Amino acid sequence: MVKMLAQVWALLLGIVLIMLGNGMHFTLIGLRGGIEGFSSAELAVVTSGYFMGFLSGARFTPLLIRRVGHVRVFAALGSFMSAGLISFPLLTDPWAWILLRVLVGFCMSGIYVVAESWLNDASTNDTRGKVLSAYMIAQTLGIIGAQGLLSLGDAATSVLFIGASILVSVSFAPILLSVSPVPAVNVAPPMPLKRLLAGSPLGTVGIFLLGSIYATQAGMGAVFGSQIGLTAAQIALFVAMLFAGALVLQYPIGWLSDRMDRRRLIFGASGVGTVSCVLAWLVGHDLWALMAAAFLAGGVTTPLYALFLAYTNDALSPEDMPAASGGLVFTFGLGAIIGPLVTGWAMEGYGPFAFWPVLGATFLVVTLYALYCMTQRAPASAHDPESYLGVVPTASPVAVEAAGLWAVEHAEAEHAEAAYAQQAGSDDIKP
Repeated sequence: MVKMLAQVWALLLGIVLIMLGNGMHFTLIGLRGGIEGFSSAELAVVTSGYFMGFLSGARFTPLLIRRVGHVRVFAALGSFMSAGLISFPLLTDPWAWILLRVLVGFCMSGIYVVAESWLNDASTNDTRGKVLSAYMIAQTLGIIGAQGLLSLGDAATSVLFIGASILVSVSFAPILLSVSPVPAVNVAPPMPLKRLLAGSPLGTVGIFLLGSIYATQAGMGAVFGSQIGLTAAQIALFVAMLFAGALVLQYPIGWLSDRMDRRRLIFGASGVGTVSCVLAWLVGHDLWALMAAAFLAGGVTTPLYALFLAYTNDALSPEDMPAASGGLVFTFGLGAIIGPLVTGWAMEGYGPFAFWPVLGATFLVVTLYALYCMTQRAPASAHDPESYLGVVPTASPVAVEAAGLWAVEHAEAEHAEAAYAQQAGSDDIKP
Protein backbone atom coordinates (compact mmCIF):
# COMPACT_ATOMS: atom_id res chain seq x y z
CA MET A 1 0.00 0.00 0.00
CA VAL A 2 2.83 2.42 0.90
CA LYS A 3 4.65 1.63 -2.34
CA MET A 4 1.46 2.25 -4.33
CA LEU A 5 0.83 5.61 -2.62
CA ALA A 6 4.44 6.63 -3.24
CA GLN A 7 3.79 6.32 -6.97
CA VAL A 8 0.59 8.37 -7.09
CA TRP A 9 0.81 10.72 -4.10
CA ALA A 10 1.28 13.83 -6.26
CA LEU A 11 -1.82 13.02 -8.30
CA LEU A 12 -3.84 12.41 -5.13
CA LEU A 13 -2.57 15.65 -3.55
CA GLY A 14 -3.57 17.56 -6.66
CA ILE A 15 -7.04 15.98 -6.58
CA VAL A 16 -7.49 16.93 -2.91
CA LEU A 17 -6.59 20.55 -3.70
CA ILE A 18 -8.93 20.61 -6.70
CA MET A 19 -11.77 19.23 -4.61
CA LEU A 20 -11.08 21.80 -1.88
CA GLY A 21 -11.60 24.56 -4.44
CA ASN A 22 -14.53 22.92 -6.19
CA GLY A 23 -16.20 21.94 -2.90
CA MET A 24 -15.91 25.53 -1.64
CA HIS A 25 -17.50 26.89 -4.79
CA PHE A 26 -20.49 24.52 -4.59
CA THR A 27 -21.44 25.75 -1.12
CA LEU A 28 -20.53 29.36 -1.91
CA ILE A 29 -23.07 29.42 -4.74
CA GLY A 30 -25.87 28.78 -2.26
CA LEU A 31 -24.50 31.22 0.31
CA ARG A 32 -23.77 34.08 -2.06
CA GLY A 33 -26.91 33.43 -4.08
CA GLY A 34 -28.98 33.91 -0.93
CA ILE A 35 -27.12 37.13 -0.12
CA GLU A 36 -27.75 38.44 -3.65
CA GLY A 37 -31.46 37.58 -3.38
CA PHE A 38 -31.55 34.88 -6.07
CA SER A 39 -34.67 32.72 -5.96
CA SER A 40 -34.71 28.95 -5.49
CA ALA A 41 -35.67 28.49 -9.13
CA GLU A 42 -32.78 30.67 -10.32
CA LEU A 43 -30.26 28.82 -8.16
CA ALA A 44 -31.69 25.50 -9.37
CA VAL A 45 -30.92 26.48 -12.98
CA VAL A 46 -27.45 27.60 -11.89
CA THR A 47 -26.93 24.19 -10.27
CA SER A 48 -28.15 22.32 -13.34
CA GLY A 49 -25.78 24.40 -15.47
CA TYR A 50 -22.82 22.79 -13.73
CA PHE A 51 -24.02 19.29 -14.58
CA MET A 52 -24.78 20.29 -18.16
CA GLY A 53 -21.17 21.38 -18.47
CA PHE A 54 -19.98 18.28 -16.64
CA LEU A 55 -21.81 15.98 -19.04
CA SER A 56 -20.43 17.84 -22.05
CA GLY A 57 -16.90 17.72 -20.69
CA ALA A 58 -17.02 13.95 -20.30
CA ARG A 59 -17.95 13.62 -23.98
CA PHE A 60 -15.60 16.16 -25.57
CA THR A 61 -12.44 16.09 -23.45
CA PRO A 62 -11.18 12.79 -24.96
CA LEU A 63 -11.43 14.42 -28.41
CA LEU A 64 -9.41 17.42 -27.22
CA ILE A 65 -6.78 15.14 -25.70
CA ARG A 66 -6.34 13.30 -28.98
CA ARG A 67 -5.73 16.60 -30.76
CA VAL A 68 -3.36 18.43 -28.41
CA GLY A 69 -2.40 16.03 -25.62
CA HIS A 70 -3.01 15.63 -21.89
CA VAL A 71 -0.80 18.41 -20.57
CA ARG A 72 -2.17 21.18 -22.79
CA VAL A 73 -5.79 20.16 -22.16
CA PHE A 74 -5.19 19.92 -18.41
CA ALA A 75 -3.49 23.31 -18.23
CA ALA A 76 -6.13 25.01 -20.40
CA LEU A 77 -9.06 23.60 -18.44
CA GLY A 78 -7.39 24.55 -15.16
CA SER A 79 -6.89 28.12 -16.32
CA PHE A 80 -10.49 28.51 -17.46
CA MET A 81 -11.82 26.96 -14.27
CA SER A 82 -9.72 29.20 -12.07
CA ALA A 83 -10.89 32.24 -14.03
CA GLY A 84 -14.50 31.08 -13.79
CA LEU A 85 -14.36 30.70 -10.01
CA ILE A 86 -12.97 34.18 -9.49
CA SER A 87 -15.62 35.68 -11.82
CA PHE A 88 -18.66 34.70 -9.71
CA PRO A 89 -18.47 37.67 -7.27
CA LEU A 90 -17.73 40.03 -10.18
CA LEU A 91 -20.82 39.02 -12.21
CA THR A 92 -23.64 38.65 -9.69
CA ASP A 93 -26.39 37.96 -12.21
CA PRO A 94 -28.26 34.64 -12.53
CA TRP A 95 -27.67 34.35 -16.29
CA ALA A 96 -23.97 35.07 -15.90
CA TRP A 97 -23.76 32.49 -13.12
CA ILE A 98 -25.46 29.87 -15.29
CA LEU A 99 -22.85 30.38 -18.02
CA LEU A 100 -20.03 30.33 -15.49
CA ARG A 101 -21.35 27.12 -13.95
CA VAL A 102 -21.52 25.47 -17.37
CA LEU A 103 -17.90 26.52 -17.90
CA VAL A 104 -16.76 25.27 -14.48
CA GLY A 105 -18.65 21.99 -14.91
CA PHE A 106 -17.09 21.42 -18.34
CA CYS A 107 -13.60 22.15 -17.01
CA MET A 108 -14.05 20.02 -13.90
CA SER A 109 -15.23 17.04 -15.92
CA GLY A 110 -12.32 17.39 -18.31
CA ILE A 111 -9.88 17.63 -15.41
CA TYR A 112 -11.28 14.37 -14.04
CA VAL A 113 -10.84 12.66 -17.42
CA VAL A 114 -7.20 13.73 -17.68
CA ALA A 115 -6.29 13.03 -14.04
CA GLU A 116 -8.03 9.66 -14.04
CA SER A 117 -6.31 8.61 -17.26
CA TRP A 118 -2.93 9.41 -15.68
CA LEU A 119 -3.96 7.59 -12.51
CA ASN A 120 -5.13 4.56 -14.45
CA ASP A 121 -1.90 4.53 -16.47
CA ALA A 122 0.15 4.65 -13.25
CA SER A 123 -1.59 1.57 -11.83
CA THR A 124 -1.24 -2.11 -12.66
CA ASN A 125 -3.80 -4.91 -12.59
CA ASP A 126 -2.70 -5.69 -9.04
CA THR A 127 -2.85 -2.12 -7.73
CA ARG A 128 -5.75 -0.65 -9.74
CA GLY A 129 -8.36 -1.37 -7.08
CA LYS A 130 -6.30 0.24 -4.30
CA VAL A 131 -5.40 3.23 -6.49
CA LEU A 132 -9.03 3.88 -7.41
CA SER A 133 -10.11 3.51 -3.79
CA ALA A 134 -7.45 6.01 -2.67
CA TYR A 135 -8.58 8.37 -5.43
CA MET A 136 -12.23 8.21 -4.33
CA ILE A 137 -11.26 8.81 -0.69
CA ALA A 138 -9.13 11.80 -1.72
CA GLN A 139 -12.08 13.30 -3.59
CA THR A 140 -14.45 12.90 -0.65
CA LEU A 141 -11.95 14.24 1.90
CA GLY A 142 -11.37 17.26 -0.32
CA ILE A 143 -15.08 18.09 -0.44
CA ILE A 144 -15.46 17.67 3.33
CA GLY A 145 -12.35 19.74 4.03
CA ALA A 146 -13.62 22.49 1.75
CA GLN A 147 -16.53 23.12 4.10
CA GLY A 148 -14.12 23.88 6.92
CA LEU A 149 -12.33 26.48 4.81
CA LEU A 150 -15.55 28.45 4.41
CA SER A 151 -15.18 29.70 7.99
CA LEU A 152 -12.06 31.64 6.95
CA GLY A 153 -13.95 34.37 5.12
CA ASP A 154 -17.25 36.06 4.37
CA ALA A 155 -19.37 34.84 1.44
CA ALA A 156 -20.55 38.41 0.90
CA THR A 157 -17.04 39.37 -0.22
CA SER A 158 -14.73 38.00 -2.91
CA VAL A 159 -12.26 36.43 -0.47
CA LEU A 160 -13.59 32.88 -0.49
CA PHE A 161 -14.03 32.81 -4.26
CA ILE A 162 -10.44 33.99 -4.65
CA GLY A 163 -9.34 31.28 -2.21
CA ALA A 164 -11.15 28.60 -4.25
CA SER A 165 -9.52 29.90 -7.43
CA ILE A 166 -6.06 29.82 -5.81
CA LEU A 167 -6.54 26.25 -4.60
CA VAL A 168 -7.50 25.08 -8.08
CA SER A 169 -4.55 26.90 -9.64
CA VAL A 170 -2.06 25.50 -7.12
CA SER A 171 -3.45 21.96 -7.49
CA PHE A 172 -2.00 21.59 -10.99
CA ALA A 173 1.61 22.02 -9.85
CA PRO A 174 2.08 18.62 -8.13
CA ILE A 175 0.23 16.85 -10.94
CA LEU A 176 2.01 18.46 -13.89
CA LEU A 177 5.43 18.18 -12.24
CA SER A 178 5.04 14.47 -11.53
CA VAL A 179 3.50 13.01 -14.68
CA SER A 180 4.42 12.75 -18.33
CA PRO A 181 2.08 12.61 -21.32
CA VAL A 182 0.43 9.25 -21.84
CA PRO A 183 -1.35 7.81 -24.86
CA ALA A 184 -4.66 9.46 -25.75
CA VAL A 185 -7.68 8.42 -23.73
CA ASN A 186 -9.80 5.82 -25.47
CA VAL A 187 -13.26 6.14 -23.96
CA ALA A 188 -15.77 3.79 -25.53
CA PRO A 189 -18.88 5.37 -27.10
CA PRO A 190 -21.81 5.23 -24.66
CA MET A 191 -24.15 2.28 -25.01
CA PRO A 192 -27.57 3.32 -26.40
CA LEU A 193 -30.08 3.94 -23.63
CA LYS A 194 -32.55 1.38 -25.04
CA ARG A 195 -29.95 -1.38 -24.98
CA LEU A 196 -28.72 -0.38 -21.52
CA LEU A 197 -32.28 -0.39 -20.21
CA ALA A 198 -32.90 -3.84 -21.68
CA GLY A 199 -29.72 -5.22 -20.13
CA SER A 200 -30.24 -3.75 -16.67
CA PRO A 201 -33.52 -1.91 -16.04
CA LEU A 202 -32.82 -1.34 -12.34
CA GLY A 203 -29.27 -0.14 -12.97
CA THR A 204 -30.37 2.32 -15.66
CA VAL A 205 -33.47 3.73 -13.95
CA GLY A 206 -31.76 3.73 -10.57
CA ILE A 207 -28.70 5.64 -11.70
CA PHE A 208 -30.88 8.24 -13.47
CA LEU A 209 -32.83 8.85 -10.26
CA LEU A 210 -29.63 8.84 -8.24
CA GLY A 211 -28.25 11.58 -10.47
CA SER A 212 -31.23 13.68 -9.45
CA ILE A 213 -30.63 12.90 -5.78
CA TYR A 214 -26.90 13.61 -5.84
CA ALA A 215 -27.18 16.91 -7.73
CA THR A 216 -29.98 18.07 -5.44
CA GLN A 217 -27.92 17.31 -2.35
CA ALA A 218 -24.67 18.79 -3.65
CA GLY A 219 -26.17 21.82 -5.39
CA MET A 220 -29.33 22.69 -3.47
CA GLY A 221 -28.26 21.69 0.05
CA ALA A 222 -26.58 25.05 0.68
CA VAL A 223 -29.58 26.85 -0.86
CA PHE A 224 -31.89 25.02 1.54
CA GLY A 225 -29.69 25.90 4.53
CA SER A 226 -29.51 29.55 3.51
CA GLN A 227 -33.27 29.86 3.09
CA ILE A 228 -34.15 28.33 6.47
CA GLY A 229 -31.81 30.74 8.23
CA LEU A 230 -28.79 28.58 9.07
CA THR A 231 -25.52 30.43 9.63
CA ALA A 232 -22.67 30.01 7.16
CA ALA A 233 -20.89 27.65 9.58
CA GLN A 234 -24.04 25.55 10.02
CA ILE A 235 -24.56 25.35 6.26
CA ALA A 236 -20.97 24.23 5.78
CA LEU A 237 -21.46 21.56 8.46
CA PHE A 238 -24.71 20.43 6.82
CA VAL A 239 -23.00 19.98 3.43
CA ALA A 240 -20.03 18.27 5.08
CA MET A 241 -22.38 15.77 6.73
CA LEU A 242 -23.81 14.81 3.35
CA PHE A 243 -20.35 13.66 2.25
CA ALA A 244 -19.10 12.43 5.63
CA GLY A 245 -21.92 9.91 5.66
CA ALA A 246 -20.72 8.57 2.32
CA LEU A 247 -17.18 8.20 3.66
CA VAL A 248 -18.37 6.22 6.69
CA LEU A 249 -21.01 4.02 5.02
CA GLN A 250 -19.13 3.20 1.82
CA TYR A 251 -17.17 0.29 3.29
CA PRO A 252 -19.98 -1.54 5.15
CA ILE A 253 -22.32 -1.25 2.17
CA GLY A 254 -19.53 -2.41 -0.15
CA TRP A 255 -18.82 -5.36 2.15
CA LEU A 256 -22.47 -6.39 2.07
CA SER A 257 -22.63 -5.89 -1.70
CA ASP A 258 -20.39 -8.88 -2.42
CA ARG A 259 -22.27 -11.10 0.04
CA MET A 260 -25.96 -10.69 -0.78
CA ASP A 261 -28.39 -9.97 -3.60
CA ARG A 262 -27.52 -6.43 -4.64
CA ARG A 263 -31.17 -5.62 -5.32
CA ARG A 264 -31.99 -6.21 -1.67
CA LEU A 265 -29.15 -3.94 -0.64
CA ILE A 266 -30.32 -1.25 -3.09
CA PHE A 267 -33.82 -1.62 -1.63
CA GLY A 268 -32.50 -1.27 1.93
CA ALA A 269 -30.14 1.64 1.26
CA SER A 270 -32.69 3.66 -0.68
CA GLY A 271 -35.24 2.87 2.05
CA VAL A 272 -32.87 4.40 4.61
CA GLY A 273 -32.61 7.47 2.37
CA THR A 274 -36.40 7.72 2.18
CA VAL A 275 -36.89 7.48 5.94
CA SER A 276 -34.14 10.00 6.71
CA CYS A 277 -35.72 12.56 4.35
CA VAL A 278 -39.17 12.06 5.88
CA LEU A 279 -37.79 12.52 9.39
CA ALA A 280 -35.89 15.65 8.36
CA TRP A 281 -39.09 17.12 6.92
CA LEU A 282 -41.01 16.32 10.11
CA VAL A 283 -38.45 17.70 12.60
CA GLY A 284 -38.27 21.06 10.86
CA HIS A 285 -35.59 23.38 12.23
CA ASP A 286 -34.01 20.99 14.75
CA LEU A 287 -30.34 21.46 13.82
CA TRP A 288 -28.89 18.14 14.95
CA ALA A 289 -31.79 16.16 13.53
CA LEU A 290 -31.10 17.85 10.19
CA MET A 291 -27.42 16.94 10.47
CA ALA A 292 -28.28 13.30 11.22
CA ALA A 293 -30.67 13.20 8.25
CA ALA A 294 -27.98 14.70 5.99
CA PHE A 295 -25.48 12.11 7.22
CA LEU A 296 -27.81 9.21 6.39
CA ALA A 297 -29.28 10.57 3.14
CA GLY A 298 -25.87 11.56 1.81
CA GLY A 299 -24.32 8.45 3.30
CA VAL A 300 -26.34 6.05 1.14
CA THR A 301 -26.17 8.13 -2.06
CA THR A 302 -22.54 7.54 -3.03
CA PRO A 303 -22.57 3.81 -2.16
CA LEU A 304 -25.78 3.44 -4.20
CA TYR A 305 -23.92 4.82 -7.23
CA ALA A 306 -21.27 2.11 -6.92
CA LEU A 307 -23.99 -0.47 -6.29
CA PHE A 308 -25.81 0.41 -9.51
CA LEU A 309 -22.56 0.20 -11.47
CA ALA A 310 -21.73 -3.20 -9.97
CA TYR A 311 -25.28 -4.49 -10.46
CA THR A 312 -25.28 -3.42 -14.11
CA ASN A 313 -21.91 -5.08 -14.67
CA ASP A 314 -23.37 -8.30 -13.27
CA ALA A 315 -25.87 -8.37 -16.12
CA LEU A 316 -23.37 -7.66 -18.91
CA SER A 317 -20.50 -9.42 -20.59
CA PRO A 318 -16.99 -7.97 -20.04
CA GLU A 319 -16.96 -6.79 -23.66
CA ASP A 320 -20.01 -4.58 -23.08
CA MET A 321 -18.80 -2.98 -19.85
CA PRO A 322 -16.82 -0.05 -21.35
CA ALA A 323 -19.78 1.09 -23.47
CA ALA A 324 -22.16 0.52 -20.55
CA SER A 325 -19.95 2.67 -18.31
CA GLY A 326 -20.27 5.61 -20.69
CA GLY A 327 -24.02 5.04 -20.96
CA LEU A 328 -24.44 5.00 -17.19
CA VAL A 329 -22.39 8.19 -16.74
CA PHE A 330 -24.53 9.87 -19.40
CA THR A 331 -27.76 8.65 -17.77
CA PHE A 332 -26.58 9.85 -14.36
CA GLY A 333 -25.78 13.24 -15.90
CA LEU A 334 -29.29 13.60 -17.33
CA GLY A 335 -30.76 12.94 -13.89
CA ALA A 336 -28.33 15.43 -12.35
CA ILE A 337 -29.55 18.15 -14.73
CA ILE A 338 -33.24 17.50 -14.07
CA GLY A 339 -33.13 16.94 -10.29
CA PRO A 340 -32.18 20.46 -9.15
CA LEU A 341 -34.74 21.99 -11.55
CA VAL A 342 -37.56 19.96 -9.98
CA THR A 343 -36.33 20.70 -6.47
CA GLY A 344 -35.94 24.42 -7.18
CA TRP A 345 -39.48 24.60 -8.58
CA ALA A 346 -40.83 22.82 -5.48
CA MET A 347 -38.89 25.06 -3.08
CA GLU A 348 -40.05 28.16 -4.97
CA GLY A 349 -43.70 27.12 -4.75
CA TYR A 350 -43.89 25.36 -1.39
CA GLY A 351 -41.03 26.76 0.65
CA PRO A 352 -37.48 25.62 1.39
CA PHE A 353 -38.55 22.51 3.30
CA ALA A 354 -39.85 21.05 0.02
CA PHE A 355 -36.18 20.08 -0.38
CA TRP A 356 -36.80 16.99 1.75
CA PRO A 357 -40.06 15.68 0.18
CA VAL A 358 -38.52 15.87 -3.30
CA LEU A 359 -35.45 13.95 -2.16
CA GLY A 360 -37.56 11.48 -0.19
CA ALA A 361 -39.95 10.87 -3.08
CA THR A 362 -37.02 10.14 -5.41
CA PHE A 363 -35.49 7.73 -2.90
CA LEU A 364 -38.92 6.10 -2.54
CA VAL A 365 -39.23 5.52 -6.30
CA VAL A 366 -35.82 3.81 -6.26
CA THR A 367 -36.94 1.68 -3.29
CA LEU A 368 -40.21 0.59 -4.91
CA TYR A 369 -38.60 -0.08 -8.29
CA ALA A 370 -35.92 -2.24 -6.65
CA LEU A 371 -38.69 -4.18 -4.91
CA TYR A 372 -40.51 -4.61 -8.22
CA CYS A 373 -37.35 -5.82 -9.99
CA MET A 374 -36.84 -8.47 -7.33
CA THR A 375 -40.13 -10.02 -8.44
CA GLN A 376 -39.19 -10.03 -12.14
CA ARG A 377 -35.77 -11.71 -12.25
CA ALA A 378 -34.03 -14.42 -10.30
CA PRO A 379 -31.15 -13.21 -8.12
CA ALA A 380 -27.59 -13.65 -9.32
CA SER A 381 -25.89 -16.70 -7.88
CA ALA A 382 -23.20 -16.30 -5.27
CA HIS A 383 -20.52 -16.64 -7.92
CA ASP A 384 -21.99 -14.22 -10.46
CA PRO A 385 -21.64 -10.73 -8.95
CA GLU A 386 -18.45 -8.91 -9.76
CA SER A 387 -16.49 -7.24 -6.98
CA TYR A 388 -17.79 -3.90 -5.68
CA LEU A 389 -15.53 -0.85 -5.87
CA GLY A 390 -16.53 2.45 -4.27
CA VAL A 391 -16.73 4.75 -7.30
CA VAL A 392 -17.99 8.25 -6.48
CA PRO A 393 -20.65 9.97 -8.63
CA THR A 394 -18.22 12.66 -9.76
CA ALA A 395 -15.98 10.11 -11.52
CA SER A 396 -15.58 10.35 -15.29
CA PRO A 397 -16.10 7.44 -17.70
CA VAL A 398 -12.35 6.76 -17.44
CA ALA A 399 -12.58 5.80 -13.75
CA VAL A 400 -15.89 3.99 -14.22
CA GLU A 401 -14.41 1.88 -17.03
CA ALA A 402 -11.29 1.20 -14.96
CA ALA A 403 -13.46 0.10 -12.02
CA GLY A 404 -15.37 -2.28 -14.28
CA LEU A 405 -12.12 -3.70 -15.65
CA TRP A 406 -10.78 -4.19 -12.13
CA ALA A 407 -14.00 -5.95 -11.11
CA VAL A 408 -13.74 -8.41 -13.98
CA GLU A 409 -10.06 -9.12 -13.36
CA HIS A 410 -10.59 -9.44 -9.62
CA ALA A 411 -13.52 -11.83 -10.06
CA GLU A 412 -11.62 -13.94 -12.59
CA ALA A 413 -8.65 -14.17 -10.22
CA GLU A 414 -10.91 -15.25 -7.35
CA HIS A 415 -12.59 -17.88 -9.53
CA ALA A 416 -9.19 -19.18 -10.66
CA GLU A 417 -7.98 -19.42 -7.06
CA ALA A 418 -11.16 -21.24 -6.04
CA ALA A 419 -10.81 -23.68 -8.93
CA TYR A 420 -7.14 -24.29 -8.07
CA ALA A 421 -7.98 -24.89 -4.41
CA GLN A 422 -10.76 -27.30 -5.40
CA GLN A 423 -8.44 -29.17 -7.73
CA ALA A 424 -5.73 -29.33 -5.08
CA GLY A 425 -8.25 -30.72 -2.62
CA SER A 426 -9.30 -33.37 -5.10
CA ASP A 427 -5.67 -34.38 -5.65
CA ASP A 428 -5.12 -34.69 -1.88
CA ILE A 429 -7.91 -37.22 -1.39
CA LYS A 430 -6.92 -39.45 -4.28
CA PRO A 431 -5.53 -42.84 -3.13
